Parts: sequence; C-alpha cells; structure tokens
Amino acid sequence: MHFAQYYLDCLSQASYLIGDESSGRAVLVDPRRDIDEYLHDAEAAGLRIELVIETHIHADFLSGHLELARATDAAIAFGEAAETGFPTRRLRDGERISLGADDGEGVTLTVLATPGHTLESICLVIREHPDDEVPFGVLTGDTLFVGDVGRPDLLSAAGHSPQDMAARLHHSLHTRLLTLPDATRVFPAHGAGSACGRSLSTETSSTIGDQRRLNYALQPMPEADFVRLVTAGQPATPGYFAHDAALNRDGHALLEPGPPPALTLDEVLAARDRQGAALLDCRPPAAYTRAHLAGSLHTSLDTRFAEYAGSVVAPGTPIVLLADPGTEQEARLRLARIGYDHVLGHLPDPAAVLERTPALARRSHRVRHDELPLPASELPEGQAPGIQLIDVRNPAEYEAGALPGARNIPLAGLAARLAELDPARPVVLYCRSGNRSVIAAALLEAHGFGDVCDVVGGYDAVAAGVG
Repeated sequence: MHFAQYYLDCLSQASYLIGDESSGRAVLVDPRRDIDEYLHDAEAAGLRIELVIETHIHADFLSGHLELARATDAAIAFGEAAETGFPTRRLRDGERISLGADDGEGVTLTVLATPGHTLESICLVIREHPDDEVPFGVLTGDTLFVGDVGRPDLLSAAGHSPQDMAARLHHSLHTRLLTLPDATRVFPAHGAGSACGRSLSTETSSTIGDQRRLNYALQPMPEADFVRLVTAGQPATPGYFAHDAALNRDGHALLEPGPPPALTLDEVLAARDRQGAALLDCRPPAAYTRAHLAGSLHTSLDTRFAEYAGSVVAPGTPIVLLADPGTEQEARLRLARIGYDHVLGHLPDPAAVLERTPALARRSHRVRHDELPLPASELPEGQAPGIQLIDVRNPAEYEAGALPGARNIPLAGLAARLAELDPARPVVLYCRSGNRSVIAAALLEAHGFGDVCDVVGGYDAVAAGVG
C-alpha cells in the first residue's frame, strides 16, 4: 500500500494519497487546489489517480477536486447526502472501494456515513487487505480530530440547528468511529489552528484508542452534555467560509497558476479608487506598522495569511498585493486556496515606494500595556466617554481571561460588526500576542476610523506585566 499525508501548515489542512502498488490504482482525499505535488508523487510511485473523494463540502478552503478531475480524468465522489452542481459519484454508507487489480482484492476503503459536522460527512476506513481485522487507519475528515471533534455549527449545515447537528455527531462518533479497534490510526482533515474546531492538537495523526482516552469530547457523558459541550465557545467563523462552501458545492473556475503582474503606484491607486480594490499588505507586522500605504489592509505571510485575508476582505473584491520582493506569487497562491482569484497585481518593493512617497505613508499607533487609557466602563462618573477597548480573540480565549472593560469582537467577525463601533471615539484593540490586533487596526483605519491603536504583545504581555 502507498499512503501519504500532505499537511498544509498555513491552513492546518491535510489531504491523502492512497494507492495499491500492485495495481497502480489510487484515490486522493480532500485535495487542495494546487495539485502538482500530488501528480508528481503519484507518477513517481507508479499510481493512477482514479477517484477524488471529499469527506464533506469544505468551507475553510477551496478544494482541488475539479483541478484533479481535469488533470487525471478521475471521478469525483462525495457522501450520498451531498448535493453538488457537477457530476459526482455518490458513496453509500458501508460501500467498499477496492483498489486491487481484481475487484475485492488489495487495498480497500470502506465508507462510513458520519453526519454531524455536515450532513454529507463521511469517514474512510483503510485496510491494506480486505479482511484485515484491524484497519490500517481511518480518514476522519472533520468528524474527529486529534484532541477534538468537528464543530456542528458551520454554514454548510444550514437549515439544521447546531444542537441537532451535535446530536448527529454524537451518534456518528459512538456508533461508527469508536467501534473501530483501538489500534486503528486516525488521520483527520485538520490540525491546530483550524477554525473547524476549538482544541485541535498539533499532532496530525493518532489512534482510536488514544482519542478514546484523551479527547475531551469522547469522554463518557450523556448526549445532552455532549451537545452543550461542543456547541459552546467555538471560534468565530471567518467571513469567507460561506463563499467557499458554495464554490465547493456548486463548482468554481479552475486554478490558473502564475505570478501576479507588477503595477506602478499610480496603477495601484487607480485600482483602489476606480475599481474598489483592496490593498492587501502581506509584509511582516513590524514592517507594516513602521510604514504602510494609507488605506491598506494587512495580514502577514508569516501568519495564517489566507484565513485572515478572508476575514477582512469580502469575497469577490479585487485585490492588489503589497508584498516583499519575491513573495507575491506565494501570496497569490495562498489567496487562490480560499477562492480569492481576483488579484489584479502587486506593487513591487512597497517599502522602497513608501520611502519615495512619504506623504502616502502611515505609521501604526501602538501602545504598551502600561500606557493603556481607561475604557469608558472604568471612568469616574461624569467624565467624558473613554476608549472602546476591543478584544479580537476567539470567545474561548476571551472567557479564559480578558482586560477589564474589554468587549469581545473576534477578528473573524469584525468586518461585519464595524457599525457597532463609534468612529468618533478612540479604539484600542488587543489579541493574544499582537498579530491579530494589527490586522484589526488596519481594517478599522481602512474604514475611516481615525484614532486606532493596538496593544504591543497583546494580552500575554499585559498578563505578564511586560511589553
């Protein structure tokens, strides 16, 4: 058997190539959109990718099933409950997919219908030989993670309450996955950092036995307690999730690789003023805060670039990249992985451009923890309204400890809630370490907030009394 896991750190996303070396037949599970690595490895191993399987309709990235189908003539398969806008093979619960030279022989995948994260979610049990008592492993998609389980509240399950989906998830976990032998390896679709769960491990594989013992959501408890547990404190949903779920369900344009064209400063400003383009500064936070183009947004390639970009830029918005030399192609590819294809071009060497045009440059306002002004909630009675202190961390982080007087508006939902803030009053933003608050401050500045700053080092620095 050929088995390979492909883990993409910047999206905490895993895909899998499984093949039978005797027959040369293979499947690809949950692929990303840039598929060259899969094609190279399959060719090197003497494998033909005959089937592309999606464990569910993904919301956090644009999947590569259409790109692979074009490149390999492979069929595309989803769980039986999936409704798609293109031809697919419907995989039934209990169906066996044989990759051997003779049907029923060799490497075999067994489909498990596991609704809960989404209605159409499936898992795939892998056996090197059809009759192996202990499977080699199980691809658990977003049903079971290492250290967590799939969240039941995402938009691809529209029309069903989180509580209903959580009850389905409980049934799928306990009547399907946890009936597998303890030695069965667990290979999920995501790891730590993904917004598809709240407590994912940095480990990218485990076993059923270890998860049975260590996963907080799999401990013995009544179903009602499980439902309450997995529906509370989930991360805010980035704004692009609904967009990607629709494209993965209905179809999308195929990826066109290549670097974005270089633009002059005049062309960049014209794209902003005439086409409504977002100017997305991809440089490290220190470079952005030191000097950036007025009105530009920010998310660094050093962080979860695509996810954060999808939180501050609306789907379909034209984008101009302000990136360090040599990084513009990587930035464009990462945006394409979440379906943000409308990149008009990039401004070469933005730092040098800003030095030549200081009138267009802005410097971020940042404060230390001991320089924080008082929020309105802490001012003595009768004094003028104070700052708007905004915690842009996720709800679970906020509930574990926050600054007095802070209001929680997670970064992922901030763009949709700007109307709740008063642009005439100062805004102070903080996160855990300072990265997300810089992104949030850039968003507010780009929308006309005049007095915005963020806390250097974030909540960690405040808690430690440093920064």
